[in-house]
Amino acid sequence: MKIATFNVNGVNGRLPVLLRWLEETRPDVVCLQELKAPQEKFPRKEIEAAGYGAVWHGQKSWNGVAILARGAEPVETRRGLPGDPDDTHSRYIEAAVSGVLVGCLYLPNGNPAPGPKFDFKLRWFERLSRYAADLCALDVPVILAGDYNVMPTDLDVYKPERWRDDALFRPEVKAAYQKLVAQGWTDALRHLHPEERIYTFWKYFRNAFARDAGLRIDHILLNPFIANRLRGAGVDRHVRGWENASDHAPTFIEIA
Repeated sequence: MKIATFNVNGVNGRLPVLLRWLEETRPDVVCLQELKAPQEKFPRKEIEAAGYGAVWHGQKSWNGVAILARGAEPVETRRGLPGDPDDTHSRYIEAAVSGVLVGCLYLPNGNPAPGPKFDFKLRWFERLSRYAADLCALDVPVILAGDYNVMPTDLDVYKPERWRDDALFRPEVKAAYQKLVAQGWTDALRHLHPEERIYTFWKYFRNAFARDAGLRIDHILLNPFIANRLRGAGVDRHVRGWENASDHAPTFIEIA
């Protein structure tokens, strides 16, 4: 079973890239972030024509998350994180697919830091951690995949000294990620590639992709029930080099 996460940076504007990647790699489950489309503008027909069922949580101009399943219909189990009834951001959706519970998330960026956006990021992270603790303890396979907007260690960022004050790399954010993982989650990519410098995101300017000046901010976490089934993990890096590509590349795992 191949499960992937992909921040598409606009699902309609990047639809040819998404469909090309789906046809090429045929993942079984896909978590999408940054749809940047209201609920009614999600390209359901095109996704279905590619062989995928979908559930999605759209939002006009910003945010938006979706879960796709090849040859199946995901069964939605949650839309939005608990803990803040005033949170209107479309950043979390959850569904059951083939016996696996999949949570798809798009954590806030938080810049500029310090400031209100950074405070919101930390509050959202804390809500995620509280809810994730319950998921981690379930006696069923659970996967939390998405754009976490955090580089956990120096190994996950090109020239870390340049990012010390950024909201994606501040000590509070790295500590929140470590607190989350410490519940018992396995960071799949880092677990299989403990010393390798692997990136999932490259900015559009200063020739960042060609220079491999990237960040690892897209993560897939596995609860203990499924972690021992992990057989592979990687990044479809070449997709970032396609015409009109997202600034993220798809990240994937393979489960026995």
